[in-house]
Amino acid sequence: MKPTEIIPLFDEFLVERNLRLEAVLIGGAALAMQGVITRDTRDCDIIEPDLPAPILEAARAFAGKLSNQGEVLREDWLNNGPSQLGLILPEGWRTRLQATYHGKVITLWSPGREDFLLTKLFALCDRGLDLGDCVVLQPTREELSAAAAWVVLQDANPDWPAHVQATFLDLGRRCGHGV
Repeated sequence: MKPTEIIPLFDEFLVERNLRLEAVLIGGAALAMQGVITRDTRDCDIIEPDLPAPILEAARAFAGKLSNQGEVLREDWLNNGPSQLGLILPEGWRTRLQATYHGKVITLWSPGREDFLLTKLFALCDRGLDLGDCVVLQPTREELSAAAAWVVLQDANPDWPAHVQATFLDLGRRCGHGV
């Protein structure tokens, strides 16, 4: 799905249902809405608030409507999958939010760059699926160094720190840091 197309359509869908949504968006959908990437994404990850039942029901109905029109949109395209990130990001992350989308009834925010990088770098180390997004974000050496200290604390596996270091070294090379 293309978030830059889907979110405005969902905004209109919610207008018809007299529903509003204000939320913190992360992941590829947030990068797409910010114009950082143009690739399709699987879903729209919301870390806050917990999506209320009427919004989740509307999102499923919207996915069904698009499916009837030939578009493929997962039923859970709008979800709180990574909501735990809201609990572990550094203190004050909510004060650094940046506006990402403002429609008629939808307002989306995303973490500021420093906090957003943490989520992407943690995901890269944890899942190994976010390399392209991390390269596009072009973290500096200083950003990688600062982020490494936080990412290392996110897993108790004794091999985790070495894994984080190796992953960050590889990313640094790909970003032209010559590490």
